[in-house]
Amino acid sequence: MRMTRWLHPAVLALLAVCAGDAQAHFLFIRISPMAEAGRTAEVYFSEQAEAGDPRFIEKVAQTKLWVQTEPGQFQELTVRQGADRLRATLPASGSVAVVGLCEYGVLARPNQTPFLLRYYPKAVAGAPDALNRLTPRQEIPLEIVARIEGDRLKLTALRQGKPLPDAVFHTVDADLTSGEVKAGADGTAVWQPPAYGRYSIYVRDTLKQSGTHDGKSYEEIREFATLALEWPLERKGADAEAVALFEEALATRAAWNDFTGFSAEATGSVDGRPFTGKVAAQADGTVKVETDDPVARPWLEDQLGSLVMHRLADSGSDTKPVLRFADEPDEHPLGRLLVFEGGRFASSYRVKDRQITVVNRHTGRRNMTITVLENERNRDGKFLPRRYLVHYWDAASGRLDHVETVQERWQRVGAWDLPTEHTVTSASDSGLSVRQVMLKYK
Repeated sequence: MRMTRWLHPAVLALLAVCAGDAQAHFLFIRISPMAEAGRTAEVYFSEQAEAGDPRFIEKVAQTKLWVQTEPGQFQELTVRQGADRLRATLPASGSVAVVGLCEYGVLARPNQTPFLLRYYPKAVAGAPDALNRLTPRQEIPLEIVARIEGDRLKLTALRQGKPLPDAVFHTVDADLTSGEVKAGADGTAVWQPPAYGRYSIYVRDTLKQSGTHDGKSYEEIREFATLALEWPLERKGADAEAVALFEEALATRAAWNDFTGFSAEATGSVDGRPFTGKVAAQADGTVKVETDDPVARPWLEDQLGSLVMHRLADSGSDTKPVLRFADEPDEHPLGRLLVFEGGRFASSYRVKDRQITVVNRHTGRRNMTITVLENERNRDGKFLPRRYLVHYWDAASGRLDHVETVQERWQRVGAWDLPTEHTVTSASDSGLSVRQVMLKYK
């Protein structure tokens, strides 16, 4: 993220009269792609839809959000407070609009008009045709509606569901370059985003209405509606650089070429209860487990089945994966986010130093993130996983379900690096579970 910002003079001129202690900030929503913990709506109190200011997070923590995936059907979201932002879990895929409401409070300074400040943030993401069918939320007094018409946006500021004549829309891009477009008497304005990227739009309306809020008097109400989006709204096809980055990382992974299978004696323990048995992996990846322990058997079948599947060499395909970059270069310590299009799961990856460092997946009721902590190189210079974390979240609520820490040890047997030790430590509300299997080859 860009940590050092400057504000365009036009932005400063407007902000200087807007919000007292909250000057230079608006409330924006950013809809993230499928990433760690799933797809989310993040609320920032900032100059644009990015990197919120932690000093004001308590003031906006009461913000309410609603998501709309079908026309006129709104679902209230569970909003959680972070250090510098609010966050809510969204459906893993599909077109969405998220709208919010925040009553910031009364701002009063000596020799200035005291006013009640309200924000109505909004963000949209997805296919233009689907977004054009979505509707405003009647309970939101001031809302920006954007109709997508080819390479342009038709912007309307709705006050109590009716267009606001002569509304002035302020636009801010990711570099904080600002612009302005004014609506006509019909309340609509046409704006064409000048380039690809992230845009934040806001409009202001003032009501000459007095009253009290939380014991403080005010003489007017200042309201700001915002809209944030990525342009273009829908991207199709692959980024050649993203595909090349991903394929290079795949090529560095140790794989079992010409694998014919293995058999091994197994010993281990499940939460302190020892077990013994035998395991065998077939050339097609099928794993068979023999043990009398009723808990160890399904656990071994699941764990070893996944381990074998990840080591089998790719049989090769003429079809290249369709991946796109979902963030700016060098913004994340674990590497750039690559979003995968197609397949059974909503998936994304991070790649750094020619290694896949993060795998994100949506598997129906769960969102899962695998974070690689340590790899090792085998004698061929390829990477084998040594330690990694697996986080599981409930896809509907965003609640963290449990976390697994996995440790692997390997032994070279002929042309393959076979597992000799597999340990999983799982932490959840029910406590800590430790399961381990050690394999000895015949």
